[in-house]
Amino acid sequence: MREDLKNSAGQPWGDNEHSLTAGQRGPVLIQDYNLLEKLAHFNRERIPERVVHAKGAGAEGTFRLTKDMHQYTKAKIFTEMGKSVPMRIRFSQVAGEMGSADTVRDVRGFALRFYTDDGNYDIVGNNTPVFFVNDPLKFPDFIHSQKRDPRTHERSQDMQWDFWAHSPESVHQVTILMSDRGIPASYRKMHGYGSHTFKWVNEAGEVFWVKYHFRTAQGIQNLSNDVAQRLAGENPDYLQADLYHAIEAGDFPTWKVCVQVIPEQAGLDYPADIFDVTQVVSQKDYPLIEIGEFTLNKNPDNYFEGVEEAAFSPANLVPGIEPSPDKLLQGRLFAYKDAARYRLGVNYEQLPANRPLNHPNNYERDGFMQTDNHGDQVNYEPNSQGGPQEDPAGRLTPYTVSGKAGNYAYQTDYGRAAGKLYRLLPADERQRLIETIVMNLGQVKSHDVKRLETAQFYEADHDYGLAVAKGLGLKLDEIKDYPFDTTH
Repeated sequence: MREDLKNSAGQPWGDNEHSLTAGQRGPVLIQDYNLLEKLAHFNRERIPERVVHAKGAGAEGTFRLTKDMHQYTKAKIFTEMGKSVPMRIRFSQVAGEMGSADTVRDVRGFALRFYTDDGNYDIVGNNTPVFFVNDPLKFPDFIHSQKRDPRTHERSQDMQWDFWAHSPESVHQVTILMSDRGIPASYRKMHGYGSHTFKWVNEAGEVFWVKYHFRTAQGIQNLSNDVAQRLAGENPDYLQADLYHAIEAGDFPTWKVCVQVIPEQAGLDYPADIFDVTQVVSQKDYPLIEIGEFTLNKNPDNYFEGVEEAAFSPANLVPGIEPSPDKLLQGRLFAYKDAARYRLGVNYEQLPANRPLNHPNNYERDGFMQTDNHGDQVNYEPNSQGGPQEDPAGRLTPYTVSGKAGNYAYQTDYGRAAGKLYRLLPADERQRLIETIVMNLGQVKSHDVKRLETAQFYEADHDYGLAVAKGLGLKLDEIKDYPFDTTH
């Protein structure tokens, strides 16, 4: 039985196809408030798109713990065996806008939300274990370089390579991006990473550093440049459609959840800075520990509610899981929630996709679109009226800081990790990596930018740099003395 049509105020709507007019030919009458309301709402249907990760796809599923980790953390999600935890995921493109093609070479966002009894726990990572920059002060500049030229309004190879060439910390991630992994054939067929180092704390107050790895059970599959370009024209929503239709058909994708666990002091003493997100922790030193799996088994009933209104944040942590000193992570703790307040409004966490399983109980009040204002409950603290009190479980573990306040760079050999990755690649993939770099970097107008970027590849691995130089027509003498003396 069909339901009667009603407007947003719940009133019967008599005609939704013909405006109210003065006579058959009109004009339209201003008293047709249903027309005015419909047009006014339509004008406001589009909310600001995300400044990064604008285009994405999402799904819902469950996480199941298979290994009790109470030795390392008191977080219930990783200590309560056999419990099924509902979850949500959003895959995305980093640089492109809402209408961009899915198969453009780009890093893919890999954001997970677990709806735990202690509140929402989000891991907001990518399909790569590292990132381009390691200081939040550089993040807006990096994204500007990936967006559109302020004059031509085109995406620009000159802009992005100019930034990368002058940001040597990016060479590891650039190597990954230009490799086969730069264009996944399916969201279902790529790994995910938490990227940052996080802190786990157990009941005894012992601290461990942890890195998250999400290993696809579907196998890795990537696209060649030619196939990706063809698909971008044939179906710009290729990856989104692939995920949606697989789940609709009952082909539910699964990922193994693995961690690297590093004792507190061992992490502080590790040869590579574990708080520098451009670096990795060797799995030979700290092998992956499989602790569970998640399966995506449901598409959102409504894309806007389930994907567009979902606002993930690295600041969504639960007792037993805390931030590390990772500088980029520290900046993201603020930036993601602030972006959601701009995009969705100050009460965005009351939206269905963001609402936790437990009931928030605090002294925040009012604001646009407030739907849960706590009635007549006291709205200040301290008070004598039985208002909610602090929960010691939410306090962070004390930790030692040292040194003088200042602006510091990481002391990192950025070429080391990129060179190691290059040498690990099979010969045929190394060849495709070189071809892709030459194809993209070769479009840059500035000889100095080509020379500087190629010199960083050369520093990472001599064969790597020489192969790129050959493809670009650069001479060894132009790149071998990196880092260059810029004092003259």
